[in-house]
Amino acid sequence: MAKITAKLNYYHLSPRKVRLVADLIRGKEVNDALAHLKFAAKRSAPVMEKLLKSAISNAKNNNKIDIDSAILYIKEIRVDEGPAYKRWRPVWRRMAHPYKKRTSHINIVLEEKKEEAKK
Repeated sequence: MAKITAKLNYYHLSPRKVRLVADLIRGKEVNDALAHLKFAAKRSAPVMEKLLKSAISNAKNNNKIDIDSAILYIKEIRVDEGPAYKRWRPVWRRMAHPYKKRTSHINIVLEEKKEEAKK
């Protein structure tokens, strides 16, 4: 079975904050995950919802999976650190302190649940 993936690179929010939302939906079925993301009060929740919908669309169009009858779940969701933008802020006595604006790379892998044979 082919991997159903969607990814977002260079998202301008730190990975630490994005992982809070990723942990909410890891391992859940797609419909449950969408419901959780709809009501999550985090800045990354709408972006994760859009990415999850993109993965569902990839399953439908690229892998020819019937979304209505198939049960998809989130097999893997990974939030990696992207490059950080380095900036400087002025402080006392004409000095400058560095700080980083961090970015994230988000990868979602979906898989279809196999129906177990009932005895």
